[in-house]
Amino acid sequence: MQKTSVRTSPRRALAAAAALLGLTAAAAAVPAAVAQAEPAVSAPGAVIADWARLTGEVVDPEGDLNSSETAVWHAVVSAGMYNAVVGIEGRYEPYRWDGRGPRSASSVAAAATAAHDVLLHYFPKAKAQLESAHTASLAEVPDGAAEKAGVAFGRRAAAHMIAMRKDDGVNAAVPFTASPAVGVWRPTPPARQPFGSAWVGRLRPMLMDAPERFRPAAPPAMTSDRYAADLNEVKAVGAKTSTVRTPEQTETARFFTTVDLQGALADRAERHGLDLVDTARLFAAVSTIQVDAAIAAWDAKLHYGSWRPVTAIHEAEKDDNPLTEPDAAWEPLLNTPPHPDYLSGHTTTAGALVRTLTTLSGSPNLDLRVTSVMAKKTRHYQIPDHYTSDVEGARMWGGIHTRTANEVGTATGQRIAAWALARHFRPLG
Repeated sequence: MQKTSVRTSPRRALAAAAALLGLTAAAAAVPAAVAQAEPAVSAPGAVIADWARLTGEVVDPEGDLNSSETAVWHAVVSAGMYNAVVGIEGRYEPYRWDGRGPRSASSVAAAATAAHDVLLHYFPKAKAQLESAHTASLAEVPDGAAEKAGVAFGRRAAAHMIAMRKDDGVNAAVPFTASPAVGVWRPTPPARQPFGSAWVGRLRPMLMDAPERFRPAAPPAMTSDRYAADLNEVKAVGAKTSTVRTPEQTETARFFTTVDLQGALADRAERHGLDLVDTARLFAAVSTIQVDAAIAAWDAKLHYGSWRPVTAIHEAEKDDNPLTEPDAAWEPLLNTPPHPDYLSGHTTTAGALVRTLTTLSGSPNLDLRVTSVMAKKTRHYQIPDHYTSDVEGARMWGGIHTRTANEVGTATGQRIAAWALARHFRPLG
């Protein structure tokens, strides 16, 4: 790369590249609280956070995908960057790879190149956007042998990741095969969309051997007291016109529709003073475990196929439970996503997130600042249970999940994270 006497920070350079490519609208959509938190001098792991941000822009420019679908791409890109960094710097076990680069190579160049090549392989239409961002990242690396070696090793890391994920099941046609019956999921109002994201439940995991390992027991039988309690609770607190849901609960339900997880990780890395290696590990561990948590949740959705609260409430006269009553006019606060109730994907990934962060940090404190994409507000969670409790409540107060689907989801996600971190992303002996 051409040498210059004055250098711009990586974030300023990538922001300039984004503006040239028409990404200013997306940048403007970032809440002011997040924008103000950005450092004047780039953090040591800024290249990881920058490419994570760009990954979101490339894979879902219109915001059409659900969080589990976008998580897949964040996992593949972050794992590629992680391998590119630790393959040079050491300190932690690479992710399913034994590749090593020269210690003299630039790990920043390697990380940026790995992310660039992975994204370019899967999203070739974004070539101009990716080339501009890659140029901006390399502008922060002194020209010479270290930069060239870093680029070369980053290409190796990307090629390995692409080969490893070949035919992994992304976007495969996976039908929902359960026969129509009482208690079985079917498309819900108002859009009555099909179960289009069913492929997530059959995706090849990133870390776990098989989702069946973490498949929970069946949800409560429709004739049980627990089923009735679950349904009557969500019927009361999750209704669009609920008189028992508090304003704070309504705000929480809307807050957790979509959160900026990648921004939260960038904020955490900066505030905790993580260097490039630990930042790469943070993003890779969180992102890959999030995908496996989503796979487990979607596996349960496919396996059990439980109907959603809106359907169960509309057709309660069919459930043979004397403790439930139908209400054909009932509507949830939030629109119901097009997939079954059990497990809740949001709570499964939330449980995985808190266990991942506390395990990596070695602290019982969560210290997570997270921004709602919908509410444009930021919350700070210090206690893990407070975060998972709010996510569980949000899905119930929104009228789209039962308490059991939420609580079992949280516990399942925590089990997945504990299992994964006992086997992956470990310090070198």
